[in-house]
Amino acid sequence: MAALALTTSLGLAPPPRPAGPNEPATPASIASRADALAHMRRLFPPSEPWEQWLRQSRELPPDFNLLPSTPFLPDPLRFADGGEARKEEWPRRRRELLVLIQHYLTGVAPPSPANGRPSTLQSREEPGAFIDEVTWAFGPGHAARLRFELILPKAPGPFPVFLTPSNHRAWALVAVSRGYLACVYAAAEPRDDTAAWTNVWPKADWTTLRRHAWAASRGVDYVSKLPVANTNQMALAGHGRDGAAALVAAATDPRIGAVIASSSGAGGACPWRLFSEARFGEGIEAVTRAFPGWLHPRLRFFAGRESKLPFDQSGLVACIAPRPCLICSAVNDGKESLWAIEHSHRSARRAYALLGKPGQLYLRYRPGGHETSSEDIEGCLDWLDAVFGRAPFTFPDVTTFPTYDLWEKTSRDKVDPMAFRTNEPAALLETTNRTRITTPLQWMQHRHDIRQRLLWSLGEAPPFAESSAGFCDDEPAPRALLLGRHHVPPGLAKRSLHFGNALAGDLYFPTRADTSGRRLPAVIWLHPVPVATGYVPGCRDGEPPHLALARRGLAVLAFDQIGSGARVEEIRHFYFRYPRWSLLGKMVEDVLAGAEALRKLPFIDAGKIGLLGYATGGMVALHAGALDDRIAAVVSVAGITPMRLDTAAKGTGGIARVSRWLPLQPRLGAFVTHETRIPYDYHEVLAMIAPRPVWLFAPRLDACATPADVQACVDEARSVFALLKAKAHLRLDVLDDYNRFPPETQQVVCDALAALLRR
Repeated sequence: MAALALTTSLGLAPPPRPAGPNEPATPASIASRADALAHMRRLFPPSEPWEQWLRQSRELPPDFNLLPSTPFLPDPLRFADGGEARKEEWPRRRRELLVLIQHYLTGVAPPSPANGRPSTLQSREEPGAFIDEVTWAFGPGHAARLRFELILPKAPGPFPVFLTPSNHRAWALVAVSRGYLACVYAAAEPRDDTAAWTNVWPKADWTTLRRHAWAASRGVDYVSKLPVANTNQMALAGHGRDGAAALVAAATDPRIGAVIASSSGAGGACPWRLFSEARFGEGIEAVTRAFPGWLHPRLRFFAGRESKLPFDQSGLVACIAPRPCLICSAVNDGKESLWAIEHSHRSARRAYALLGKPGQLYLRYRPGGHETSSEDIEGCLDWLDAVFGRAPFTFPDVTTFPTYDLWEKTSRDKVDPMAFRTNEPAALLETTNRTRITTPLQWMQHRHDIRQRLLWSLGEAPPFAESSAGFCDDEPAPRALLLGRHHVPPGLAKRSLHFGNALAGDLYFPTRADTSGRRLPAVIWLHPVPVATGYVPGCRDGEPPHLALARRGLAVLAFDQIGSGARVEEIRHFYFRYPRWSLLGKMVEDVLAGAEALRKLPFIDAGKIGLLGYATGGMVALHAGALDDRIAAVVSVAGITPMRLDTAAKGTGGIARVSRWLPLQPRLGAFVTHETRIPYDYHEVLAMIAPRPVWLFAPRLDACATPADVQACVDEARSVFALLKAKAHLRLDVLDDYNRFPPETQQVVCDALAALLRR
């Protein structure tokens, strides 16, 4: 009935119903789903609204074993049966997408009412505009109400229309000054008339997001009856969660001619797969708990299982095609990721291209965080004027993150995977001519060969001159405030440190430890990439890792890796500047430069410098530890995936994750479908660190890795640790969790690293 209700309200024929969590299933499948729910309840923080919905609906999660894994963004043109939509088939594919979106994200709105009637509460004249305050009554017995504020320029009409919710009235005023009729509707905090609609339609299974989007359509109903409105030029705009509502409204109401979605984030243009908790994003678990009712409770089933979600937010944007859509974001907005937004844009643009309008989907970036300014609003209206044919405007390409295609063009690096030997993971203690390695000396000779293969994969680094390192001026206060690192808690101190090629980081340590005469163990904290807020997690519970480590008596160097925080825009031209190098090579080089800077500080114990990395940061830490024998210990959380075993059949994305989606190691992109020929693998990286301590933490549920493969990788590396009489120095702890870095895991990890460095 859910699918039928949605398609009826849109005037569409019902598409095939997607498999839902309550589909008939075998007893074994039902038992599996019940077990999955019990596991979620153990892992997830408490959420009483979700528990209440579970009790009322008696829903179970879907059988995840029956759902395909789609690690990257689902193709918006691909039907559920696998076929690709042709142009004439797009309406059917769009219906299929909308059913998925309403089932998992928004819930279902009632059919559009045809009985709306206005009543004017107040009319007034201001120096530059006429303003009417109107109540729109509709629905059963006209019981539903929605307040409008109509603002008209003092000029002859008809006017193009600018709709926006009441908390963005300032946007509307700017639009009026640009010659638009503005309709401001009460569907946002603190004026939200839609909350009372749950009493008018008590059986409707809709979310706050859907109600707010539906309210925008009621604004269209009202404005469409006004002779001064140009109904061929109706635009809808929203910021934050209202930006998400604007996208939903435009996707479901074709009368909306153009849409501006500013910082729409979770539930908007930012896809769940690419901005989950594993990337310190506002993931499914957090947003469904912090904002219950905003999204459908059913979505919570997919926290940590984003790759099983049958749609993603790029599909929502695609449903707007071919109408103009402007996606706005900020460089350092912790609620979004430019990398994720750009992939969402690229994916949704396939639908626009199919319909012959690829240029109608735009990106616009602004500096700063979640806030907006008058210039941001004016810039959005420049775009709107252009797409409505009111004024010319040229839109620059603002994409920031390099693509694999761009690397291929700039590097002209032709890699033939067939020129590389087939490597099996268990061949670690064999030389290239299959001679068995039995002594440490033989291993060290073989280790040199592995090092060369690893360095090849990182590309050709430019020459480096010796750089002087030392303390420097503090980061500018506005930027530190923007990135969440302006405050240092009592008991800790912070000093800015410059190192490497014009890099700067922050060194945290216990108060007065720099003058105590003692030498502290030190840690370099390596965050996931890319993160808009850099080394400080923008969306994560608990104390940041760098502070937690410093509280344990360690000195902690924290810096933004390229593509994150203060270095987001540095990534844009990287492959134009260094076409034969790699982003991972740059990240590793930065870590090694940071370690060298720490060794020169008089209060740091140069023999006890360790690395802690999570996700991408964990991968960087392992490579840096393998290439610098002076690194004392490495702790990597969810940072290891055996590349030769990680084929497309595993449903994890394989080597394409780090070579093509975000080209950290673009040379490895040629080995997709030729994984056994990848020149090196992580069991070799681990073995290169031997006999120094390496402690790995791997979640049992990880969309990017298979636990059995991780275990096999570690087991093989143990042979080298055993050869070097250090078998106990390699440890793998499998966490009964999904891929995230919660406070409970952080406590265990930080304690482990502190213990390793104090040996």
